[in-house]
Amino acid sequence: MIRLNDISRTFNAGTPNEVTAIRAVDLHVREGDFVTIIGSNGAGKSTLFNLVAGTYPPTTGTIEVSSRDVTRDPEHRRARYIGRIFQNPTLGTAGNMTIEDNMMISYKKGFKGLRISLNRKMRDFFREQLIQLNMGLEDRMKENVQLLSGGQRQAMTLLMMVLSKPDLILLDEHTAALDPKNAARTLDLTRRFVDEYRLTTMMITHNMAHAIEFGNRLLMMDQGEIILDVAGDEKSRLTVDGLVERFHRIRKRDLESDEVRLL
Repeated sequence: MIRLNDISRTFNAGTPNEVTAIRAVDLHVREGDFVTIIGSNGAGKSTLFNLVAGTYPPTTGTIEVSSRDVTRDPEHRRARYIGRIFQNPTLGTAGNMTIEDNMMISYKKGFKGLRISLNRKMRDFFREQLIQLNMGLEDRMKENVQLLSGGQRQAMTLLMMVLSKPDLILLDEHTAALDPKNAARTLDLTRRFVDEYRLTTMMITHNMAHAIEFGNRLLMMDQGEIILDVAGDEKSRLTVDGLVERFHRIRKRDLESDEVRLL
């Protein structure tokens, strides 16, 4: 599905402010993988996503998606097949447009080259999709999205992304700005959509317990490197304490509790 080959990213090269955010990373994510990514602030998690999404190119290395070299493809071109959700719930929807118009835009993205219109049949389809969110949005389809709460907008963003049929989804701490109730609801929706549509997924989280609970594979990053990559039965046996201890063994220093949420 996606392969990173010896990827590095350096900012402000050749200046006193030079910073290498990603260091010689090799990573292969298979189709259907649900990969959780944990690490402290500054570990390189979001930079990794920016490289995958095409926000900026790598300094060295290549990126392949479905065996295609996309290293120099710009972000807007990769957005055709890569979906991304950010911490800020307002970034995934157009607030000055209606719910049904937002959904129509995403739906068209998933059917490239086809001409479809927002008719009664399409509205009925969108209503059926919104019902599964269990938030009453199916009765508010003509309201502007800016009237929704953060939790409602993030749930709707998830649904819209599914409708766009991406090859890969990037979840960049997509529950971090939500209250505990809406965060739990959004994570439940995430699990359901990933399972139901067999989505290839990468999810950044600061919560170690969530990183262990969700997905079939876990990566831990530190200082721009992937220092731990576990999957399958090994991942299922992980504990938060065990992860902290493994970090200590690998890096020869303690993982500060304020760098990640342990619970």
